[in-house]
Amino acid sequence: MPSITEQISGFAGRLSETTLLRFATAGSVDDGKSTLVGRLLHDSKSVLTDQLEAVEHVSRNRGQDAPDLALLTDGLRAEREQGITIDVAYRYFATPRRRFILADTPGHVQYTRNMVTGASTAELAVVLVDARNGVVEQTRRHAALAALLRVPHVVLAVNKMDLVDYAEPVFAAIVEEFTGYASSLGVPEITAIPISALAGDNVVEPSAHMDWYGGPTVLEHLETVPASHDLAHCPARFPVQYVIRPQTADNPDYRGYAGQIASGVLRVGEAVTVLPSGRTSTIEAIDSLGVGLGADTSVDSAWAPQSVTIRLSDDIDISRGDLIAPSADLPPSTQDIEATVCHVADRPLTVGHRVLLKHTTRTVKAIVKDIPSRLTLADLSQHPAPGQLVANDIGRVTVRTAEPLPLDAYADSRRTGSFLLIDPADGTTLSAGMAGAAFVAETAEVAEAAGSGADDEGWDF
Repeated sequence: MPSITEQISGFAGRLSETTLLRFATAGSVDDGKSTLVGRLLHDSKSVLTDQLEAVEHVSRNRGQDAPDLALLTDGLRAEREQGITIDVAYRYFATPRRRFILADTPGHVQYTRNMVTGASTAELAVVLVDARNGVVEQTRRHAALAALLRVPHVVLAVNKMDLVDYAEPVFAAIVEEFTGYASSLGVPEITAIPISALAGDNVVEPSAHMDWYGGPTVLEHLETVPASHDLAHCPARFPVQYVIRPQTADNPDYRGYAGQIASGVLRVGEAVTVLPSGRTSTIEAIDSLGVGLGADTSVDSAWAPQSVTIRLSDDIDISRGDLIAPSADLPPSTQDIEATVCHVADRPLTVGHRVLLKHTTRTVKAIVKDIPSRLTLADLSQHPAPGQLVANDIGRVTVRTAEPLPLDAYADSRRTGSFLLIDPADGTTLSAGMAGAAFVAETAEVAEAAGSGADDEGWDF
């Protein structure tokens, strides 16, 4: 019989061979998101014994006959008292077929910004609908956010089918309405599943009450949907996080640039350009942490989202915040950014607001030049010239930065096409941005603009 160490090592090896899927749940208040997540964790045997005992204890104290599985994710005291999800609850679990990172996001309109946070890195969104209420305004809001954030897969989970006698016509009508709306937003793939999270129908096990449905359960779909986080086919982007110069006796000239590959593939011998300086070189070596022994090993290529150290054939002044990219496929550099932002702070964002803009590992000063419109998610109408954005607002902004930034369009790269607007006074995150069309100036014009027009504080660009 293998030892405990060998068993753990074998399990870790099998787990590392499975793919990872990040997904988020969303829906209106009381549609059953937390119950669905709890049922998913419970029926997939992903709940520890002490966690389940704690849930059973709280449920008994409330006079409930069965464990309230929603308590597995509603961790805040205020959530338990109010019966709603307030913060994003992350859960990590695995099955023999796949590993998962789940974000249970709030359904209340007041916490729309939390849904944006949870879905920003998701490859799939589960949108719940109460079968009794059908598609409501918050359902449309979450579908619009999934489309805005470019979530490639959307699951419509029609919950509480037990309360409508598992009627197929009810399910079909909801699917038709939601699919028509979401398709008009540009959601590429929609899968509809009738479920009862409370009873466990079609969550992990197929339902015996809906023989008219022949599709997968929620877990089956999560295990088999294509994982779209493989960014190897996107242009290579390598934001530099740290410059490594150990200056040891055995390797005094070592100079490496450490970071996580944001997208694409980097190869030894490839011609690259360092932005924003524009200096060129060739990748001399790629150092990657060895598996098991902790030794550094050189590899011929590396791809997103690996963390590696790159060595170049030329000595170039490179620091944190610089971006290394293939010379044949560079992102456009610009100081004027048109973007869609979700405002997450309680203080409003106004025209003329001086902010810090954080893009990958680089942070620069910036000014909000214009707020052309605010999006009304209920009907997707544009409210022109709102003057400001308040918490949970989504709107178009024009931002001018003190220095040119190599910025991809968000539609092409969610990692290098996104940014944060930060209050320079206290470091509060104000808005999360998704770059749209950028005003790309000629290199000489950008360089000239970057060094002119600044006042003593460096805020007029």
